[in-house]
Amino acid sequence: MAKFELKLPKMGESVAEATITSWLKEVGDTIELDEAVFEIATDKVDSEVPSEVEGVLLEKLFNVDDIVQVGQTIAIIEIDGEDDGTEEVSETISSESSTEEIKAAEFVSQSIAEAKETITPVVSSEDRFYSPLVKNIAKAEGVSQQELDSIEGTGMDNRVTKNDILSYIQNRGGKVVAPKVEAPVAKTAQPAKPKPTPTPVTVSGEDEIIEMTRMGKIIAHHMVESVQTSAHVQSFIEADVTKIWNWRKKVKDSFFKREGQNLTFTPIFMEAVAKALRDFPMMNISLQGDTIIKKKNINLGMAASLADGNLIVPVIKNADQLNLVGMTKQVNDLATRARANQLKPDDIQGGTYTVTNVGTFGSIMGTPIISQPQVGILALGAIRKVPAVIETSEGDFIGIRYRMFLSHSYDHRVVNGALGGQFVKAVKDYLEAWDSNREI
Repeated sequence: MAKFELKLPKMGESVAEATITSWLKEVGDTIELDEAVFEIATDKVDSEVPSEVEGVLLEKLFNVDDIVQVGQTIAIIEIDGEDDGTEEVSETISSESSTEEIKAAEFVSQSIAEAKETITPVVSSEDRFYSPLVKNIAKAEGVSQQELDSIEGTGMDNRVTKNDILSYIQNRGGKVVAPKVEAPVAKTAQPAKPKPTPTPVTVSGEDEIIEMTRMGKIIAHHMVESVQTSAHVQSFIEADVTKIWNWRKKVKDSFFKREGQNLTFTPIFMEAVAKALRDFPMMNISLQGDTIIKKKNINLGMAASLADGNLIVPVIKNADQLNLVGMTKQVNDLATRARANQLKPDDIQGGTYTVTNVGTFGSIMGTPIISQPQVGILALGAIRKVPAVIETSEGDFIGIRYRMFLSHSYDHRVVNGALGGQFVKAVKDYLEAWDSNREI
């Protein structure tokens, strides 16, 4: 019998890891081709991982709630056929089985072969996660838990990367370093600012204590991180969407009969945003350190609310290349699958700009938080029927119009007020210039 290694598959751009949330098969169970073996959770999406072969589950290498890197072997499946001579998997060193990383770990291991002090293996904690590669390097190098905890991480969520630990080892000369003892601070030195501690909450016997969900914790973390990263600035503008309101009312029934799709306002607004991004490509960027990355594709994130009150942001890829019919189908498909918790990891990856509809619940405007690493997000306010001044060649009149506010939040580190204002003005202009006789 041969053995097959079931690995965590690549789940989209920038997704490097996932958490195992449940095992759907137990050791000894028969597995069919494409049958789900376990469930995982990434930033906001839960997904099943199917088997690529038929066989029997021989070994589970990770437990529920373990964090696994893309490319790591999760399970061993016994399949029919002769063994190819490969050894049974015990522990994956690299998160993506990178040859370069394995060689780096081997080089580091050889360089301290003379180290004789026995060090207790390092472990991850609730506050700090270390990848298997970092743990292996630390073990080989004789890096203690206290030393590792003192290394400043440059990875996501301040995690210690391979380069971080290699740099630390190089600077210490390959020798085991005793825990560092701080010298007394001189009176003239400025004391380090202590980390703010949360204000204690008084709880009475009548209060209900509710544990945050996993997704809620992740969203909370991302929101705080975004506010601390980007210099948020807002621009507001009001758009007259009377033409769009009347046009949609006129064509929505025939559109449904022909396409089998409900024509909402969202795809119309998305089309206008995509056009504006094409006119102002410097809104379609990301900032990495001191480098601006100008995105080639316009991928629009579409914030959608879930039944539990959380939000998820599926992405419409190459939105500027879709006509209104295509945009409507994309919007409806993503919204439907989001509500049914059927989005795939790739459905929420690669966004370059985000749109959120705060008007869904009656808000006329909002100040949304930017989705990192993007530099802008547009909030669509509720459409209101209001009295307004109508300018004509014969003079100004008061009439009933359908109007809405557009609230544009942008990163003032790279987007100045002129660009931020011009962009949202372009969206307004596209909406107000709607052709009332447009055919679909």
